[in-house]
Amino acid sequence: MPPKSIDNAFTARSNLGPSGDPTYAGALSFMRRRYTKNINGADVVVWGIPFDAAVTNRPGARFGPQAIRRASAIFDNDPQYPFHRQFFDDLNVIDYGDCLFDNGYHAKTPAIIEREATKLIKNGAFLLSLGGDHFVTWPILKAHAAKYGPLSLVQFDAHQDTWPDDGKRIDHGSFVCRAVRDGVIDPATSIQVGIRTHAPDDFGIQILYGEQLEEMRASEIVDAIAKRTAGKKTYITFDIDCLDPAFAPGTGTPVAGGPSSAKILSVLRRLGSLDIVGADVVEVSPPYDHADLTAIAASTVAQHYVGLAAERKARG
Repeated sequence: MPPKSIDNAFTARSNLGPSGDPTYAGALSFMRRRYTKNINGADVVVWGIPFDAAVTNRPGARFGPQAIRRASAIFDNDPQYPFHRQFFDDLNVIDYGDCLFDNGYHAKTPAIIEREATKLIKNGAFLLSLGGDHFVTWPILKAHAAKYGPLSLVQFDAHQDTWPDDGKRIDHGSFVCRAVRDGVIDPATSIQVGIRTHAPDDFGIQILYGEQLEEMRASEIVDAIAKRTAGKKTYITFDIDCLDPAFAPGTGTPVAGGPSSAKILSVLRRLGSLDIVGADVVEVSPPYDHADLTAIAASTVAQHYVGLAAERKARG
């Protein structure tokens, strides 16, 4: 147990090491990491994007980053399950805070997000973004594709998000359509996991439907993802509505018949062989949550991203 302290998010002298904050008190950064705008030397940059003007059903995801940070406090200090390691002994992780945009000019928001994401990944840091609705993934993908080329997309979601888009819409249901059309992702190496709705076009992206997941073991899902992405640079986006509403009620467009958090976390834990260059978790809407169920699930997804990054660094 580290020395007792408080408000490690502001008082930490280093980005390494656990904090001593009580789980029930202190400044609520992601996993108690230091709030800083200095990204030099950072292995992982955590960034909130409190935007939900693109939703087609229930709003509230603008409060998602706050909720995920709050729920993540429970992870601090102990060795991280199921990774059997203290991430922050060697992994330099910072909380960069949130993206700032003008809620009166939504048309400017995509460029603001893309510009900031470009800056954050410039020096090779892994960008872990906390949404926000799923539209925010579009400008983040553009920033990553500009650096790495067309990406393999692994999308955990109840929805395909491939609805028609004229390139001007602010819509969380069409970013995949736009990403394929603009060459930001490669549909031949991309896969969607947990889909429980139908859209007009799949653009050649492989789909694992919710009913298929029910019959598959976690290891089989991982094998399908690894085979599809084929070793290419991969971006993971996790819409929390991938999970059944029993495990994630606090989201804008819940769909029954989804997998459990246990099953999907088991999948995430096994994705260490993928060349993951960035990731997000989106669509957490605290106004519809209960007892932080959804925020806890989302923060655990984000914690798994950090764990995979810690293992990659340990492997060199």
